[in-house]
Amino acid sequence: MPYRAPVSELRFVLDHVVGFDRVAATDRFAEATPDMVEAILKEAGKMCEDILAPLNRAGDLNPATLENGVVRTSPGFADGFAAIAEGGWLGMSADPEHGGMGLPIALTMAVNEMMGSACLSLQLNPLMTQGQIEALEAHASPEIQKTYIPKLISGEWCGTMNLTEAQAGSDVGALRTKAEPNGDGTYAVTGQKIYISWGDNDFSENICHLVLARLPDGTEGTRGISLFMVPKRIPDENGTPGVANTLKVVSLEHKLGLHGSPTAVMQYDGATGWLVGEPHKGMAAMFTMMNNARLGVGVQGLSVAEAAMQHAIGYAMDRKQGKTPGGDGTILEHADVRRMVLGMKADTFAVRAIALDCAVALDMAKATGDAAWKARGAFLTPIAKAFGTDTGIKVAGDGIQVHGGMGFVEETGAAQYLRDVRVTAIYEGTNGIQAMDLVGRKLMDGGVAAFALIDEIEGFGNEDLRAAASHLRTLTKWMLDQDMQDRFAGAVSYLNAFARILGAYYHLKAAKADPTRAPLATYAAGRMIPEALAEMAKARTGAAELYAVSTDVIAA
Repeated sequence: MPYRAPVSELRFVLDHVVGFDRVAATDRFAEATPDMVEAILKEAGKMCEDILAPLNRAGDLNPATLENGVVRTSPGFADGFAAIAEGGWLGMSADPEHGGMGLPIALTMAVNEMMGSACLSLQLNPLMTQGQIEALEAHASPEIQKTYIPKLISGEWCGTMNLTEAQAGSDVGALRTKAEPNGDGTYAVTGQKIYISWGDNDFSENICHLVLARLPDGTEGTRGISLFMVPKRIPDENGTPGVANTLKVVSLEHKLGLHGSPTAVMQYDGATGWLVGEPHKGMAAMFTMMNNARLGVGVQGLSVAEAAMQHAIGYAMDRKQGKTPGGDGTILEHADVRRMVLGMKADTFAVRAIALDCAVALDMAKATGDAAWKARGAFLTPIAKAFGTDTGIKVAGDGIQVHGGMGFVEETGAAQYLRDVRVTAIYEGTNGIQAMDLVGRKLMDGGVAAFALIDEIEGFGNEDLRAAASHLRTLTKWMLDQDMQDRFAGAVSYLNAFARILGAYYHLKAAKADPTRAPLATYAAGRMIPEALAEMAKARTGAAELYAVSTDVIAA
């Protein structure tokens, strides 16, 4: 079935679940009135349905290719990107000083969700550019901002992030790319980067690469890394792309999914670059982009969950098979299919609420400067990323199951959702790293942010939810008393437990605002709360059991 943008659902979550009205009530975001939000979501939704969604299958069947050093993108992608750029969707949250709309990140995430559902391979391009804009706004010199940000906002230029090297994946500090001063304020950047999403294309005037590299006096590890802007074509004095820089796409990866998104191996041979931020402070600058991208990737998981769910429900409402208790004879009347579909709906709603709650917190932090909002957004980010992408994978897998044998046949399109979404649990920090960040860095405040969320949930009034939140409080205190290795051993389970408690909470809030949602909320809470309790039990097992099994036994 054709993709339908969930505009009314997004409005409901913003209005009745995550309290977007608080964002609109601030001076900074006063323009985000209900009428404007409605207009933005409807306009973006129409673009996603009419222009982007038809490109999804074409991108899968006709991958991006590298021909004589030139990247050729999938059919229709240039027109799709032009529609995104012309609509102003690239610079929704960018500073108006540079041509952006200055709108809340919550609205950007809502629009990104719809774009990702329509065509995830193409949506990955604006996600990278949006993250680069934010990093440049926070860390670049006025000269770099003036040259690059307006072009990125307009879509004339595109942005990438270059972290990973063959020997330096999650351990970014092991990178070998170097940057030598040229004596004129520029640097010669030399090295090779891998897994560069949208490392090149055939529809942008310029590609702007943010590259992590080490200066000659940079120490080993992450503390000695600096960040550089290295464009494909060097801008002249008027900001127009001029001579080609000494960089190239070596190859494109052959991937499980996201075939329409060119994932490049990039080679820099003394390429001209400009320092972004302070020397040796590159990781701090890059983390601005990465944190934006982590929430964005969680939303990508949501995008695929929504699209795969719509696809599966459409099939289930049409497919007739066997005797059913209902009157229409479709497989949607079978109890097991109904179980899968309700699970898909429940989890997709929960992810949407977590992601938008995180975005609202980030908006409130920006608008008010309140440290509590900043802490809430930071705490919810790894949950949104990991739970969002895990849910996207699960819902896409269940979507195949709903289709039965036809789900395993590529022509139905169900399998593409699973292939495309699988990498989201890996890139922008694996989900295991997100969980370790949650129990490590995010608990360094002594659990203040975690306890604030738990206080809110306990105050909602539902007895089962309150009891589960009390167990989560006890577990959080237990985590704070453990050494880091024991925390890490239970980190994924802790994150999963928190996500499910939050999911039940949001469902019950939704039912309070709209009683017609009560049956789904009851089903969701009745499933999520027991799952959370089980995850909490696993979170306490510690590291000893993991290391009691020898490597010889594992390898046997």
